[in-house]
Amino acid sequence: MNHLILLFSLFLALAFADKESQKTDQNFSSNNVSHKRLKRDWIWNQMHIKEEIDTPLPHHVGKITSSVRNNNAKYIIEGEYANTIFKVEETSGDVYAFERLDREKKAEYELTALIIDRRNNQSLEPPSKFIIKVYDINDNAPVFVEKVFNGSVPEMSPVGTSVTKVTAVDADDPTVTGHATVTYQVIKGDEYFTVDDSGVISTTRADLDRENQSTYEIIVKAKDAPGSSGDSSTATVIITLTDINDNFPVFKHPSFHFKVPENISVGGEVGRVKVEDVDEPQHRNTKYSFVRGDYRDTFEIIANPFTNEGIIRPKKPLDFEKVAEYRFDIEATDPTVDLRYFKSSGSRSISTVTIEVTDVDEPPVFTKLPYEFKVRENDPEIRTLGSVWAHDPDAAKRKIRFIQRRASPNGDYIRVSDTGIIQLPKPLDREFSSSYNITVAAQEILEDGHLSDRESHAQVHVIVTDENDNAPELTYPEEPRVCENAAPGKVIIRISATDKDEISPRGFFKYSLATEDSNFSLVENYDNTANITVKYGQFNRELAKIHYLPVIISDNGDPELSSTNTLVISVCKCNEKGNFTFCEERAKQVGVSIQALVAIFICIFTIIVITLLILLRKRHKKDLSGLGRNVAEIHEQLVTYDEEGGGEMDTTSYDVSVLNSVRKNGVKPEAVPSPYAQVQKPPGNVTSGAGEMEMMIEVKKDEADNDRDLLPYDTLHIYGYEGAESIAESLSSLESGSSDSDIDYDFLNDWGPRFKMLAELYGSEPNEDFVY
Repeated sequence: MNHLILLFSLFLALAFADKESQKTDQNFSSNNVSHKRLKRDWIWNQMHIKEEIDTPLPHHVGKITSSVRNNNAKYIIEGEYANTIFKVEETSGDVYAFERLDREKKAEYELTALIIDRRNNQSLEPPSKFIIKVYDINDNAPVFVEKVFNGSVPEMSPVGTSVTKVTAVDADDPTVTGHATVTYQVIKGDEYFTVDDSGVISTTRADLDRENQSTYEIIVKAKDAPGSSGDSSTATVIITLTDINDNFPVFKHPSFHFKVPENISVGGEVGRVKVEDVDEPQHRNTKYSFVRGDYRDTFEIIANPFTNEGIIRPKKPLDFEKVAEYRFDIEATDPTVDLRYFKSSGSRSISTVTIEVTDVDEPPVFTKLPYEFKVRENDPEIRTLGSVWAHDPDAAKRKIRFIQRRASPNGDYIRVSDTGIIQLPKPLDREFSSSYNITVAAQEILEDGHLSDRESHAQVHVIVTDENDNAPELTYPEEPRVCENAAPGKVIIRISATDKDEISPRGFFKYSLATEDSNFSLVENYDNTANITVKYGQFNRELAKIHYLPVIISDNGDPELSSTNTLVISVCKCNEKGNFTFCEERAKQVGVSIQALVAIFICIFTIIVITLLILLRKRHKKDLSGLGRNVAEIHEQLVTYDEEGGGEMDTTSYDVSVLNSVRKNGVKPEAVPSPYAQVQKPPGNVTSGAGEMEMMIEVKKDEADNDRDLLPYDTLHIYGYEGAESIAESLSSLESGSSDSDIDYDFLNDWGPRFKMLAELYGSEPNEDFVY
């Protein structure tokens, strides 16, 4: 309560002091309005100034006033634009602007006013902020946000259809009436479009046709004051008319003419008819139809979705010999045209189409496709199955020759004659193949006798019907085994059968045992299987560990065939549960077929014959090795060795047979000058002896050592001189063949292979002539 009384007393004192100061100094009053200084606040009116004032600077803005009564008081202002744009008179507090202001750049300025003591720059009153507002004078024209605007509208749209919107912005103060209020006006193209005050452009006509004019360029003006006064600017608006499907297609020509060969394939292209549709491609949906003509079943017209052309195609083969020319009328329409905007400017679009069929050399035509024949298998009496037939469709009517092209399976099973007769060279086997297929080609015979290069083909199917010519065969999934202590009735195995022939529809296979004298029995299951069971039980492995059970299987065919198959059953040891514990392994039967044996014998015989031929050829070469030698070669011969020789067994390095010389009637061979130095016979008065041969050998050795031109090989010289007045005369074997000795040299054959060559030399008959 005391605080409240104190505050109230302070308030009254301040109010009284303020009233006294107003009576003594009237300069601090502004606009005849008294300001009460509450909490030491500044007192002045809000300041305003117009923009772009054209009077000389500075421009008076207003006056700041303080309640302080001090002759040394000084006014100053602070802030971003203080003492630059705005300045204050120190004593009076008048504020001036030293630049022309632009509201569009800055609409108001915030400054701070202070009052200080000149003497000590002490603040006499707390600072106070004030705002200077800039008044707008409408000095800016509206500006469009874009220089060029774009818009689109469907053609033939109703009046008032919105196209696009333009926008212009005025920088002046929108709170001042008429300064920033923008209005729009179409000053070019106003006969087609209009614009409202919000900038929305709309159509003024309903007959805007894209095919006549697709784009419009209009000019829109924007101004910011009503009436004729005010600033303005303009912008360009480009308006595009979008297409709608409002036009039918029209043929480019009143008639079309095409030529096509008669062998054109079904669905092939005969030609194309062209139309013109002024709408855009996405609105071109031309449909073609026949108007007049009886060939709707022969041709069809399909529109190309990309080019809008009509493609004429045959629906069936053309024949020049039947129809050489086709003529019909067609119509082009568009079912998707919007009839609300359709312009009925003429009659229907109809064109005449003429198709001329040209003749070509066509291949023969078979009368029937395909051909099918049936034949019984293994029937030797059937040799002809039937025939195929084809004719020349052209006017020439040439003769036809038939040729077999392909066969399945491959082989000479079916033949085709030149006249098309299907023949069987041998009976067919259904088990090899149940059907035989061949491809028969037909070719025309030209006038010169040659065959045409054009041919047609037909498939011939031969189905072989089954004859019961194969007996059934036994099959079983595993090797049959039985325990030696098996009880009677125990099922050993279930057997079944297969037959290469077709299964008889009359029933099942029949099974039976070839003999009843066994410990086995057969039980029919009547489902093409049978069970082999134990008949008496208790097998004796000591007597027989393997039993051979013959089973007879018949097939109920016509005629009925049967076969006997042997079932090999092993007797095994088993445990108490009846599981097999030990069984002998049966020896696998290895057999060789007759064909394999024949092939083996042929190979062996061929090897023997080749070996004999090689031996005979070697023997023949050996007999001829001594022939063709000249007698003169025997007198003197140079034999060159690369090695020392192999002794008596060496029969290849040097041919000893050349040493055997036969002199008939004691006539010695004619002397031939030797290329080597001859040894002269010493004078007759020289005593004959061993020294004479030694001297001759030494002479020859010296010649060989001193003659550098001789080859460094061992040589053999054949001499006819053994020494002067030798009692033994000549020891050479060269003349031994001419002696009349009666010695039998056959004993040399008993001395072994080392003397084989010597036995051949001396074992010859005296009357044999050696020819070299």
